Amino acid sequence: MEALRNDREVEKLIVGKGAEGSIKKIVGMAKDKKIPIIMADKITLDRLADGSPHQGIAAYVSAYSYCDVDDILKKAEKRGEPPFIIILDNLEDPHNLGAIMRTAEACGVHGIIIPKRRSVGITDVVVKASAGAVEYISCAKVSNIVQTIESLKEKGIWIYACDMNGETYYKADLKGAAALVIGSEGFGISRLVKEKCDFVVSIPMVGKITSLNASNAAAVLMCEVRKQRDAGKL
Repeated sequence: MEALRNDREVEKLIVGKGAEGSIKKIVGMAKDKKIPIIMADKITLDRLADGSPHQGIAAYVSAYSYCDVDDILKKAEKRGEPPFIIILDNLEDPHNLGAIMRTAEACGVHGIIIPKRRSVGITDVVVKASAGAVEYISCAKVSNIVQTIESLKEKGIWIYACDMNGETYYKADLKGAAALVIGSEGFGISRLVKEKCDFVVSIPMVGKITSLNASNAAAVLMCEVRKQRDAGKL
């Protein structure tokens, strides 16, 4: 309850079936904040609590301190560089998020943007997969990806969707202020998000495998941005 009152970042609640009293109040607060609520039996809660008293409810609380989108832009400004941002549209695999954060940090990305709902957050699996990069790369959670893209465009940032049937990625001009949009593992970029993007870039496939997973595709594009920016300095 105190975590919810103080706007602590809560990923989801696990609530015991038949919960009464103050737990109902906690559930009501969580619903108001649109926090996912999962019903579970006592055995499940006992296992999650690992022997600690749980009083019929448990919360997954992120230890990671998320930033605002403006913080990402300020980081770019402080470095004297055009913004370089990664937008993840409903990515669900924590290993992919961790791998993307690792590459992003290495390629000089100023920050990553993820949606608050229907997306993986910063978990212990993400932290491990990032190989420490999570401590250095900024990550913002937003309520609406489409609105965030519109706001970035108003600030002069070009939005590039990584999807099929687009311009070959290394033929696109990626040197200026740019945000790369990477879709989910199973469904790619949602229609509304794709419609808001300025450009669509694709990675040519000549083998029998016709697609890369999200972290592989993101790595290819991030390295191309880094290459073009470095070449522009020569």
